[in-house]
Amino acid sequence: MLGTPFIDLTGVVSSDRSEKGLLSMAFHPDYDDNGRFFVYYSGDPGDAHTSYVVEYSVSGDPDVADPGSAVEIITIAQPRSNHDGGHILFGPDGYLYIALGDGGGSGDPFENGQDLGTLLGSILRIDVDGGAPYEVPPDNPYVGKSGEDEIWISGVRNPWRVWFDDGSLYVADVGQQQREEVTVVPDDVGGLDFGWNTLEGSRCYDPASGCSSAGTTLPSLEYSHAAGCSITGGVVYRGSVTELDRWYLYADLCRTWVRAARFVDGDLVATKDLSSDLNAPGGAWSFGVDGTGEVYMLFGSSGRIYRFAEV
Repeated sequence: MLGTPFIDLTGVVSSDRSEKGLLSMAFHPDYDDNGRFFVYYSGDPGDAHTSYVVEYSVSGDPDVADPGSAVEIITIAQPRSNHDGGHILFGPDGYLYIALGDGGGSGDPFENGQDLGTLLGSILRIDVDGGAPYEVPPDNPYVGKSGEDEIWISGVRNPWRVWFDDGSLYVADVGQQQREEVTVVPDDVGGLDFGWNTLEGSRCYDPASGCSSAGTTLPSLEYSHAAGCSITGGVVYRGSVTELDRWYLYADLCRTWVRAARFVDGDLVATKDLSSDLNAPGGAWSFGVDGTGEVYMLFGSSGRIYRFAEV
């Protein structure tokens, strides 16, 4: 264990006990050569309603970042204290993807999920190598059309979290009161609408509205709040446990279960429950993957990190 943190953001990151804080970190695909990495965080207590994506660089010491290298890539005003989303990661195309919640409040009161004129309620796709601080890829779906150019996918509520594997993008989206969902789509197809807040999962959010799912992309997997309350996605396993190879792992913040699912062309083909094997201490907050492909689970309430391994 290193005695000095790789980077200490205590002075800029919100420390309140809502859904804020340091939410994600992504290393540039060419990090070994350029030393660049990116963080997504909520502002400090005096600035807690703004989310930031900031670039940093490693220092001359490979175990310590340079705190003076910060470059703001994008800032997002948050109207409420929840639903910040907050996962960032690089796709196989080399672009940075930013998963944003709908801005908070029950039922998307600002109607951001279906508003292409705001970045909220969307997954963004930007090129951090093409300009300062970034450029919009020319093949993003709303370039030259009505809608924010950075948007890749719309209609999400609080994506926690997203993952790329073998040509697919996996999006776990936390529901409101009824449904939790995972949607698996081709990673090279933008302009999809996942339906929030017209839909919650595959169902009408407001049944009295008589909504239509036309034009939306429905979940590949969903479950009701009889089984949980807040999905924790999720990675496709590529580690050393052979029986989990290519299974998508996910959990729920309000339950102790951990599950795995297999998808083919976005369709669910098999599931299994891993709870008895893992003996998890409580609802998982997040998954992580190390440089060798091994998978870890973070349990924030207990402060424990578990690693998947053969027994």
